[in-house]
Amino acid sequence: MQETKIRNYIKEVLENMPTDWLNLTTHRLDIYDESLAKTQFLNQFETLYKTNNAETAALNKLPTAYDYIRLGHPLSCILEWGVAKINNLNPENVISFSSKTVPILAILRKNSIANKNTQILYSGELPSFFDGEIVQRVYGYNFELKQVDKTSAIPEFNGSTVFISQKDEIGSIDLTPNIDFFISLYAGLGSILVVNGKENEGYISEIQHVRRRETIAMTPANCLVALKALVAQTAVALPKNNVAADKNSVLDSIKEITGSPTTPLVASSGLSIQYAIMMGLIHDAQEKHKGKAIKFIVPPNCYGGTNDQARRVAACLDNVEIVDLLVDGDNEMVRSIDTVLTKIAAEDAIPYIIAEIPTNPRVEVPDLNQLNAVLSKERKTATGEIAIDPVFILDQTFCPNYHFLGEGKILSKVRAISYASGSKFPSGGKCTAGYVVGNTKTEALMEKIELHLTLCDNEATALQYEILANQLPSMNKRIINAYENTREFVNFIRETLPGAKINFVSEELAAQGFTPSVFSLDLPTQGNTDEERETYKRALNLKLINLMITEIPNESKFCVSYGQLKGCYWTIPATSTQGTTKEGDKDYIVRASLSPNLDLDLHKKVFVKFVEQI
Repeated sequence: MQETKIRNYIKEVLENMPTDWLNLTTHRLDIYDESLAKTQFLNQFETLYKTNNAETAALNKLPTAYDYIRLGHPLSCILEWGVAKINNLNPENVISFSSKTVPILAILRKNSIANKNTQILYSGELPSFFDGEIVQRVYGYNFELKQVDKTSAIPEFNGSTVFISQKDEIGSIDLTPNIDFFISLYAGLGSILVVNGKENEGYISEIQHVRRRETIAMTPANCLVALKALVAQTAVALPKNNVAADKNSVLDSIKEITGSPTTPLVASSGLSIQYAIMMGLIHDAQEKHKGKAIKFIVPPNCYGGTNDQARRVAACLDNVEIVDLLVDGDNEMVRSIDTVLTKIAAEDAIPYIIAEIPTNPRVEVPDLNQLNAVLSKERKTATGEIAIDPVFILDQTFCPNYHFLGEGKILSKVRAISYASGSKFPSGGKCTAGYVVGNTKTEALMEKIELHLTLCDNEATALQYEILANQLPSMNKRIINAYENTREFVNFIRETLPGAKINFVSEELAAQGFTPSVFSLDLPTQGNTDEERETYKRALNLKLINLMITEIPNESKFCVSYGQLKGCYWTIPATSTQGTTKEGDKDYIVRASLSPNLDLDLHKKVFVKFVEQI
């Protein structure tokens, strides 16, 4: 009876759900409480369930579940809620993934750090993508792998027991007390992880964090397929797609846009591809430079996901360390790279540099000829031997159309790879997929990156390929149009509020091809002490953003996004994109990003109103 009520309610919700649940990749930060991610949404959803209210108007009023669908979204929360309810579990204990491997890695990561034993049991065939030997050797995770006939035959184990089930139906789960984690794999959709038992609830937040940083939640489209199967109590029915043709189209477009000679790799998100890059490079280093220390050189104030993921990888491996790279303001990127590489060379370590060009949020571009010279420079170890040359890992999300890696281009002669978040310009905000390309010197590295992208089951989904195939051909034109809007708005702000400091590319850099559509704004402040001035400025930041999103609700959003098809997006990096960055490295300034399609005159008008209120 209860189970029937749950299925019928979900069916009604799916019929009436807001279209944004399926189509949005980002939500408003001003209606999102990060500390209550998922719970706040589900608490109010549960109230609607109890009153059997599935009206569109009521569903529309539910609070944001997550600020970004890579982390989770209304449909992933409802899928997890439905599976939990049917199995008499807490919805917090059910976590869906787009990847079928990463839930396993999430448990192994926590147990590795806690020095706890893990056994992975499976019925039937072991999933083809899971290479236990590489997971143990490269990721540093230890576990026992066993095949079993049925869950009832699982004995007690001194540690964690993970049971993997490959299924076609979504619903009841055959849990036994001796199973700590039950992972259901669904071809074409992803996986659903159930945390079993109160003693394992301490894993939940850490598993959620792995989903946040190394992969993505099951996508809205795939959650919808899963929920329909849950409601109908039938096998999963995947929609037909043209994934082979879409993938070929996407790869051709990326090659043309980037001018890169290697075959691109496309992942479920920018951080998914970054994870494959990091693990692929570590794998390569283990094989070619056995026993040597690996140093990932990362700007401490760069995008928080990049920063956090890099440190999380280093925390799992004894010979991997993060080295800070100071790049903004008084710290010039090229000079900082030279200093750090000289020190690492003396230690005979392996240098991998992760950097954004332009930088985030200060939108700075280094002298590229100097950058190339510093990366090309031959250095010596303390014993006088030639040091290992660096790999430059370039996040060029802000300017994905700039040619860095092709034949004759500025970074064609050093080991360099470039990646971008697809939720920005590549898809126009329609999906989260990201991609990586390399130059001719990194062909072997790209093979290792592909291996780990496959192992982690983090390749882009069929729908993500379809969206990119539709959106990539118009990307370069959208970039130029958005840049022109941004340049006009920046010039207007300079005239209207000359006391503000604006971080944006110069006309000279734009003429060279750096045409971002994001700028940061350091508003003028007042006060007798540094503390008073900082407090005043932070309040002024919010005043500007709140005025914009209140006066122009159809276009202006308090949001971290960039490269969308329409509108204008406002954020404060310190509280959003730099969320996991050390406090002293955070930027309490306003970051704005403009699209190719917005009412620029209205934005100017509202900005004048803001200036008049200061």
